[in-house]
Amino acid sequence: MLKLVSFLFVIAFVYADEQKHWALIVAGSEGWDNYRHQADACHAYQIMKKHGIPDERIIVMMYDDIAHNIENPTPGIVINRPNGPDVYHGVPKDYTHSEVTPKNFLAALTGDEEGLASRGLFGKKVIKSGPNDHIFVNFADHGAPGILAFYNKFLHARDLMSAINKMHSEQKYAKMVFYIEACESGSMFQDLLPKDINVFATTAANAHESSYACYFDKKRRTYLGDVYSVMWMEDSDKEDLQTETLQKQFLIVKEETNTSHCQEYGDMSISNLDVAEFQGKMKSRTTSKYDRIRIPNPNFGAVKSEDVPLAIQYQSVKVAETEEEKDKYLTKIAALEQKRTQTIETFRRIISVSLNHDSWKVSEVMSSRMTLRNFDCYEPIVEALRQECPGLNIPQNDYALRHLYTFVNLCEIHPRLDNDEILDAISKVAEVPDSGC
Repeated sequence: MLKLVSFLFVIAFVYADEQKHWALIVAGSEGWDNYRHQADACHAYQIMKKHGIPDERIIVMMYDDIAHNIENPTPGIVINRPNGPDVYHGVPKDYTHSEVTPKNFLAALTGDEEGLASRGLFGKKVIKSGPNDHIFVNFADHGAPGILAFYNKFLHARDLMSAINKMHSEQKYAKMVFYIEACESGSMFQDLLPKDINVFATTAANAHESSYACYFDKKRRTYLGDVYSVMWMEDSDKEDLQTETLQKQFLIVKEETNTSHCQEYGDMSISNLDVAEFQGKMKSRTTSKYDRIRIPNPNFGAVKSEDVPLAIQYQSVKVAETEEEKDKYLTKIAALEQKRTQTIETFRRIISVSLNHDSWKVSEVMSSRMTLRNFDCYEPIVEALRQECPGLNIPQNDYALRHLYTFVNLCEIHPRLDNDEILDAISKVAEVPDSGC
C-alpha cells in the first residue's frame, strides 16, 4: 500500500511539473482590405497545430469576416500566399466580431475568466498557464506609437506591460515570446520591456516606421500577407523547429525583410532556445506539394500598410476589364486621396488650436519625430481622437495612425502644455462641420 501511495505521489508530482505550451493568436482588424491580417493569423494557427499544440491551448481572436465575405471568390477559403493552401480550415473561433477587443485579449492572456464573465463572456477560452509553461503570442494588425489597434479600440503599451509584469509576479509562465506584426510595433516594447522577466519579443518594424503588406492577388483584389509575418511563418513551415533557435529565425527574417527593420527586445537569452519551445515540439509528419514549391519573394511589390487601400484600387484599375469598372476604381482613388488630405488637415487644426495658432510651433510639431515617453499626455489624446472623431475611424485608418506621431511630438516638445487644452482643442475641431471628425 505504501509503495502504491509513493508511486501515485511521484506521478502527481511529475504531472504537476509538466511543461505546457500555449499560443494566443490575434488579428485585430476587419474588412476585405485587411484580408492579410486574418490570413496571417490563420496560417500561424496551422503552424501551432501542425507542431503539436492542442486546440485547447491555442486561442484565436479574429473578426472572421474574410472567409465568407461577399468579395471572396473562393468562399470558405483563405490563403496567405499566391496559389497557396487554405489556411482557414479548422481554425477555432474563440473570439470573433465585437469580442476582438484589448480587454478580452488581456483577459485571455492573463487567464482572467472573471473579467470576461463581467462582460457577459462565459466559458471563453483563456490561458491557464503555470510557472513551468511557455507562451507564444502573435499579433497582426495596425499600429502607431505606443498602441496596437483592435477593430475599433486600442491596446496601449503600458497596459500590455502591466499585464506582462502581473503575470510574471504571479508566476504564470516560465518563458513568453511575442511576435508582433504592425506599423511602429517596436514602440510597444522599446524602453518598456524589462530584460529580467523572461520575455522575448520581435517586431515587424522599429518604433518609427511602417510594416509592409505583400502578395497582391488579382483574383481577390487584396493583399494576402505581411512581409514580416510571411517570412517567419514560411521559415517555420520548412525548418526543423527542434534545431532552429529563435535567434536564428529572427536573423533570417531580419535579413530577408528589406522593407522594414525587424527588431528584438527583452530577455535575449530566450532567443537561444529552440523555436519548438514556443511553436510546438512535435515534428510535422505531413508534407504537401505546397511545402515543395519555392515561394515568391514577399518584398517584391510590397507596399506600406497605410498605402494598402490606395494600392488595391490602383492595382484594380490595371486589371479592370471595362471602362465603367475602371471609372469605379478611379472614383474610389479620388475619395481616398481626399480623405488623406482631410486627415492631415484635421491633425493640423487640432495642433494649431492647442498651440494658440503659433505657426512656427505648429510647423515644428508637424515635422519632428520624437520618441514617445510622455504617455500621460499622449494616451488621453489618442482616446479622445478615437471617440470624438469617429469620422476618421482611426483604429482602422492606417493613414491616420501614421500621423499620430504629431501628437507624440506635441507632448514631448511642449510637456508643460495643459492636457485639458489639447483635449479641448479636439472637441472644438470636432464641432466644425468639415473637420473630418
